[in-house]
Amino acid sequence: MKAIVLTKAGGVENLIMQEVAQPKIKENEVLVKVNAIGLNPADVKPKYVDEMLNMFFGTERPIILGWDIAGTISEVGSEVSNFKVGDKVFGMVNFPGVGNAYAEYVAAPADHLALMPQGASYEESVASTLAALTALQILEGRVKKDDKVLIHGGSGGVGHFAVQIAKSLGAYVYTTASTKNGDFVKSLGADEHIDYNKVKYEEVLSDIDFVLDIFGPESAETSIKVLKKGGTIYSTAIMEVPESLANKAKEAGVNVSGLLVKSSAKDMNTIKKMMEEGTLKPTIDKVFPFEDMRDAHTAVEKGGLVGKVVVAL
Repeated sequence: MKAIVLTKAGGVENLIMQEVAQPKIKENEVLVKVNAIGLNPADVKPKYVDEMLNMFFGTERPIILGWDIAGTISEVGSEVSNFKVGDKVFGMVNFPGVGNAYAEYVAAPADHLALMPQGASYEESVASTLAALTALQILEGRVKKDDKVLIHGGSGGVGHFAVQIAKSLGAYVYTTASTKNGDFVKSLGADEHIDYNKVKYEEVLSDIDFVLDIFGPESAETSIKVLKKGGTIYSTAIMEVPESLANKAKEAGVNVSGLLVKSSAKDMNTIKKMMEEGTLKPTIDKVFPFEDMRDAHTAVEKGGLVGKVVVAL
C-alpha cells in the first residue's frame, strides 16, 4: 500500500510517499481503507524535533504520522462485534501514540472509532475527530448552562468546535478572532466576537467562568485577569502548568489545567450524534490530495485557517 513516511526530523521535504506493507490487525482491531485524513498542529509541529517525535513514536525511523481517519472497514478482528466489513467509520486512532494515519490502510482499535454520521462525507467526518474530541473532552462536564465562557481562537480547528459545543451546553460564549472571521464565529453561535486586532480581551471582559486556551502559558496568564473567583482555564497547549503560572492562579483564586485529548469511541459517538442533530458542523478550509501532503502540512504551519485542513485519498 502507499503511505507517506517521515524519514527523519525536519521539514516537509522529509515527508516521502512510498510502498509499505499493509498492516495486520489484532483481535480487537479493524482494518480501515482510508478515504480521508485530518491534519492538526499535533501532526505538523513535532516533525521538526527528534525529542517530540520520540515522545509520540519512539526512536525508530521512518515513521507514519497522523491520527485522524475516515474510511471503510475492509477487515474485522475476531473480538470485534460492533462493526462489520463495509461500515463507514471515523475516529482518532491511538492518540497519544502511533496512529499511522497517513496511509491507504490503517489498523485501528474498534474502541477508537464510530460509524460516520448519517449524511456526512468522509471529509466532513474526518474533520470532526481530534479537534472536535479536544473541545468536547475539555468542555463536557465542566461547562454548564448560563456559564460565561471565553474561547480563544474561535475560527480555528478546536475553537470552531468549542464555540458550538459550549453553546449546546447552554453557555454564553465570547470568542477571540480576527476582523475577517467575526461573522464566521457569530454564525457558529458565539454571542460576542472580540476582535483581537482592535481590542485587548483582558480589558473588556470580567467575571468569566471558564476559558478554553489554545496558545500556552503566556495566554493563560493573561486570561487569569478575566476570570471570576473559582473560575477555570483549560489549555490545549499546556501539559504541565509552570510553577509561576500556578502561583498566579492560586493568588487569583482560579484554576489552571492542561488537557491532552485521548482516543474514545464513546466521545466519537457523542460527536456523531451532535452532527446528526445539527448542533455540530465542521468547517473545512482546504482539501488536498494525498500526494500533496507536503502542501497540506505547509498550510497548517502557516495558520490563519478557518476550520480544518483535510487530505483526501
